[in-house]
Amino acid sequence: MKKERQKAVLRAIAATDVETQNQLIVELAKVGIESTQATVSRDIRELHLVKEMSSRGVYRYTVSDRPEAHNHKIRLKSIFKEGVTSYATAQNIVVIKTLPGLAPAACGAIDSMKMDNIVGSIAGDDTGFLAMNSVAAAEEFCMAIEDMLQ
Repeated sequence: MKKERQKAVLRAIAATDVETQNQLIVELAKVGIESTQATVSRDIRELHLVKEMSSRGVYRYTVSDRPEAHNHKIRLKSIFKEGVTSYATAQNIVVIKTLPGLAPAACGAIDSMKMDNIVGSIAGDDTGFLAMNSVAAAEEFCMAIEDMLQ
């Protein structure tokens, strides 16, 4: 299901100027794929989609051609595996506990990914706080952390 949905995402952004996640959800529904904002957000991140200016003068999703965009996930996974000791949600806040001195690296790596659902981050020595745009986004991010730590 996931692979088919992601293929449909790539077809949709190739066929039309998809400007928002909600528009992408509508495009997927047109081909019979029901999806949520959280799922579409995760697909955008996994497919390394970025927004760029279209010929019509609007920003639209497209596949990143920057090699560093593909390395963020590997870098983040490495930082998390080596330094994260625990994580939890507190409503729309994700609290990440790390080994001493590694919270800035973890938050910096997350910030560099420019994820739509992260409003901002604050890093201390061994604790990072990520303000997410919703409770669902915070819970989804914790699931992503769990995957990274596997």
